[in-house]
Amino acid sequence: MSERTAIAAALATVRSRVAEACARVGRDPSSVTVVAVSKTHERPAIEAAIAAGQKVFGENRVQEAQAKYPALKSAHRGLKLHLIGPLQTNKAAAAVALFDVIETLDRPRLAEVIAREIARQKRAPTLLIQVNTGEEPQKAGIPKPEADEFIHMCLDYWDLPVRGLMCIPPVDEDPAPHFAWLAACAARHGLSQLSMGMSADFETAIAHGATHVRLGTAIFGARPAPAPG
Repeated sequence: MSERTAIAAALATVRSRVAEACARVGRDPSSVTVVAVSKTHERPAIEAAIAAGQKVFGENRVQEAQAKYPALKSAHRGLKLHLIGPLQTNKAAAAVALFDVIETLDRPRLAEVIAREIARQKRAPTLLIQVNTGEEPQKAGIPKPEADEFIHMCLDYWDLPVRGLMCIPPVDEDPAPHFAWLAACAARHGLSQLSMGMSADFETAIAHGATHVRLGTAIFGARPAPAPG
């Protein structure tokens, strides 16, 4: 099976699973956006997904996205790009310029820099606040105890276009309580978007209200092994 055929088949399976997960909880499948995680995958794989109707992609690193997506966006109208990896403040200007959605706003200093770049560039990507629901020291995300205050600051002090929340639960825990907590936090602040759920748990995330699920392996297969160093 060719790469193009395999990716088209995988996307068809994903769409079917999303529809089934939505049906189980009485949701419209159109309320869930699949973000195809294309990190480490090259242009032919992304083109194959586009040919199969995929329009929304996610990248972890600004530099990698800069190398791939300007040409892809020029060639394919309507493509949307999400930043789903941690963002350094020195890459914020490039991120504001390139991405349509930044899902990983997670600290006051980054909020300040993004606010400045939005004002300077006159371009305002949609922002999601990443919450470290598992309070894992190795992971990005605003700590849970600080989330409410940080959300208020982003909305009321920096006047940022925050529309929702994002989380990555610990791999060794049941994700459902993390998704439930995130959904409740978003509801408290009137935020409508929830980016939660990946290839292993996206159906659970949909049951808890996910509006965006970030799928890499389920669409593109295993990530290519890094080149030997």
